[in-house]
Amino acid sequence: MGKVFLIGAGPGAADLITVRGARLLASADVVLHDALVEPAMLDYAPAHARRIAVGKRCGQLSTAQQFINKQIVDAAREHAVVVRLKGGDPMLFGRADEEMRALEAAGVEYEVVPGITAALAGAASLKRSLTLRGVSRSVALATFSRAPGSEEIRESVNADSIVFYMGRDSGVEIAIQLIEAGRAGSTPVAVVEACSTSRERMLTLTLEGLASGEAQRWVDASQPSLVMIGEAFAARRGEVDGRLDFVAAA
Repeated sequence: MGKVFLIGAGPGAADLITVRGARLLASADVVLHDALVEPAMLDYAPAHARRIAVGKRCGQLSTAQQFINKQIVDAAREHAVVVRLKGGDPMLFGRADEEMRALEAAGVEYEVVPGITAALAGAASLKRSLTLRGVSRSVALATFSRAPGSEEIRESVNADSIVFYMGRDSGVEIAIQLIEAGRAGSTPVAVVEACSTSRERMLTLTLEGLASGEAQRWVDASQPSLVMIGEAFAARRGEVDGRLDFVAAA
């Protein structure tokens, strides 16, 4: 029985994987990778390594999680080093728990290698700190997507800065719910698309603009995007930047 490494590929750019992740990827016999993993990332794997795409993309035909679990276990029965390469960090919206449970049930040894999650890379691209003295002392990483039958979770409304993953198609509903919960319509919003890659784009607007559907008219449906909400994403006073046009309150 081989060993499985659940490796975080980071937010997109191939050189944002960790040194440990790249080293383990270079020793892989088989790599089961997400759809969001950049093709250049797979170049770290040796030429002989088998590459298997098992990713999920919103609105597209994708591999069922149960089948992914089976593929990982089966690979571990045939190969010494199996890499499950997951976008961002495995432990955040990556369904890693289901894969770990399947490995434990099959008696397969595994290790988790963390990665840079998209919220951190998005903040870096925007040049905006997720936390900001006197403005933002709490951050929520949230998703508007939820499993069928599960209840809606609204606790993220209370965080100063909120980053919504997989919120591309729910921007209007997210904004309306936040405004109804008491957020000002003038609250700054930043949408970061294809974060850290050569295709990266950014849009700045307000919560009111998000509610009007402005972001959904702009976004490229083929690319992953983050919706980042809060006063921490306002432009600094006197800043000249065509993409970031908000001025923080004095």
